[in-house]
Amino acid sequence: MFRSWSRELPLEVDLRPIQFPGRERRLREDPYTHIMPLVHATKQALLPYLDKPFAFFGHCLGALVAFELSRQLQAEQHLQPTILFVSGHRAPQMPDRFTPAHRLSDAEFAAELRQRNGTREEVLQNPDVMHLVLPLLRADFTVCETYTYTPGELLRCPIVAFSGAGDKAVLPEELVSWSAMTSGPCATQTFPGDHFFLQTARSQLLQRLTRDLAQIKLEPPVSP
Repeated sequence: MFRSWSRELPLEVDLRPIQFPGRERRLREDPYTHIMPLVHATKQALLPYLDKPFAFFGHCLGALVAFELSRQLQAEQHLQPTILFVSGHRAPQMPDRFTPAHRLSDAEFAAELRQRNGTREEVLQNPDVMHLVLPLLRADFTVCETYTYTPGELLRCPIVAFSGAGDKAVLPEELVSWSAMTSGPCATQTFPGDHFFLQTARSQLLQRLTRDLAQIKLEPPVSP
């Protein structure tokens, strides 16, 4: 999904999509069930590319990973993204309003997925596809539901937080609360659609990313 964005983003943007284990070509690999090992693996994969100005975009679980990765880079490498885009996830310090679902039976878990409107109906209706994706979805839920925000030094980079107007998982106040995670500016935007607004409002989202990236002063990513 992200790979095709390069055709609509500015030419100077070198898009580097991250594919987590358990997905697409890495389908046979076990997915992560805790966030910090996933953050560490992502950091090791990306470090060779962070000698140039960089920005992060993360959606849903990816938003949480991008946030914790930004904190690690700032604390350990004296690096920070020029801008952090987070999408489809409440601010990390906000409590989870939902009852944990990762230990439910397959049938109960599938029903919970349908209720939260976070999984496409054509997936939920296809037993063969569900057989493949249930372990991955359960692992993703485990990562998110076992995550505990630890207060620490604020990020210094701008944060831009996105959500879909019909996404039940992100209330307006949970989106705005991302502002407490940085000493820099924070902006929010809600797009038409639900959790999958990345596809249904793709053009509007990429226009916003293009605008924000164009405003970044291209200097090497060093600590202030």
